[in-house]
Amino acid sequence: MGVWSRASNGHPRFIDQDKALTITYFGYGSLVNRQTLSPESTAVPGELQGWVREWRVTGKVAGIGTGACALTVRRQTGSAIRGVMVKEPASGLAALTKREIRYDRIDGIAPEFRPERPEDGVSGDAFLYQAKSRHYDWGSEDHPILQSYVDCVLAGFFDLWGESGIDHFLATTDGWHAPILADRADPRYARSVSLDRNLAALIDEKLAQIGVGYVGA
Repeated sequence: MGVWSRASNGHPRFIDQDKALTITYFGYGSLVNRQTLSPESTAVPGELQGWVREWRVTGKVAGIGTGACALTVRRQTGSAIRGVMVKEPASGLAALTKREIRYDRIDGIAPEFRPERPEDGVSGDAFLYQAKSRHYDWGSEDHPILQSYVDCVLAGFFDLWGESGIDHFLATTDGWHAPILADRADPRYARSVSLDRNLAALIDEKLAQIGVGYVGA
């Protein structure tokens, strides 16, 4: 059993799932939040060199049918993004592939990852997910960013890096011109999390500083 993926040179590559005991992939958004990961997984914090995030994946929200915008990444020389290198049993690949249905798997990223602790090794088979071309579009009023999604992501960055983690995410993510759907009270994001009052206020303050706009849920 296996899956087709795309190598960093753009060539197709077949991954034999049965030969691998574990899978390793880079999380740069909601995957940074430990609450969204399986109990069997481990996560190594670090930076991925040569990439930037963007709010540039559009599609329908499962179970609701309304449009929304999600995160992806693109290569950009001189940029680096914080995130986590997640390792979990290979049996979780099918569920992960389903979760990332609007994305292509990109292999060959291990040399670009710098763990925060040098002793934390990274598998040479590490990969990430990047938006499929047919879903690659900026957020809009028809496909807004979900506030519940932003909350999940920024809570994860705050847990690992504190306030500086939130600042880093905002500075290394493009696409904040897209409106945010204010759904915190009634989350539409499938992996939404609960925030304490102080963290919610901090996130709102940081977003206000970069001038984001909101639309009603």
